[in-house]
Amino acid sequence: MNLTEPLRTPIRGFDPGARFAEIRTFLQDHLVGADALIERLLVGLLADGHVLLEGAPGLAKTRAVKLLARALDLSFARIQCTPDLMPADVTGTSIWRQDRGVFEFAAGPIFHSLLLVDEINRAPPKVQSSLLEAMAERQATIAGATHALPDPFMTVATQNPIEHEGTFPLPEAQLDRFMLHVELALPDAETERRILDLVEREEQGEPAAPPAALDAEEIAAARHAAKTVFLSAAVKDYIVRLVTAPRDAKIAPELAAKIEHPSSSRGTLALAAAAKARAFLDGRDYVSPQDVSELAVDVLSHRTILGWRALAEGETPRAIIRAYLDAVAPA
Repeated sequence: MNLTEPLRTPIRGFDPGARFAEIRTFLQDHLVGADALIERLLVGLLADGHVLLEGAPGLAKTRAVKLLARALDLSFARIQCTPDLMPADVTGTSIWRQDRGVFEFAAGPIFHSLLLVDEINRAPPKVQSSLLEAMAERQATIAGATHALPDPFMTVATQNPIEHEGTFPLPEAQLDRFMLHVELALPDAETERRILDLVEREEQGEPAAPPAALDAEEIAAARHAAKTVFLSAAVKDYIVRLVTAPRDAKIAPELAAKIEHPSSSRGTLALAAAAKARAFLDGRDYVSPQDVSELAVDVLSHRTILGWRALAEGETPRAIIRAYLDAVAPA
């Protein structure tokens, strides 16, 4: 038993698994060919983690988060990042109230439970760093005063990998704050046709209403239920061997030589929590090795820094992690 976490009384008549299944179905009805994206967003919500979405414009990144916000009874805010954005535009600032002769804190968009940071790589480094404390410690310090963020608090950021002019790549310290880094590919012809049909239906008729929105108390209960999903010793060993394999040159020397900095222990904890959340979403009370392997690339790739030679040869962290999945098999 985790003595640092208060016991939660089950909510009468509330089935967290069924409610999350309803939300998943709602999102799938409005997002064609985005099952993996939907799953990662819900995993991040259940595992109390943040999600970074990377993909070309027009792949429904912003739409997905807005639809998720409709299914949650939580405050929602969106920040459109631009090079002239200031940290105070994110965190808020103290305003002088002349009529009362006092400074009054005006909270910024970061004080919302679900925060969408659109095109985060267009924000300057000072703005990006203003999110660090909030994402890691669920609090923000402004003008020497520390303010607690709402519970739950989840950041979903998007970035466009195509344009590089006027952008600021996220530093490794900030990337590590995201539990999942999801890369989105362009759809195939069949999916493209289904997207066209969906948009035409939405333009001609009323959009379907979302299911009953989940409030903060229900999300907390669902998170607690996800934490109780059984993680066997064998699966724990698999997670540890997978995360620590890049640190041991004997396991795959040709791969280890391409890595400058492998994932820290934060990767192990994130992979275990995400695997539990995925099992919960699938209606299971145990984690399978497939849960781990399906999420490993999204959890570990942005925590793996390659050497300059590997980058010059066109290697990517995602390809390296996939290779380790072949080299490290479940027991």
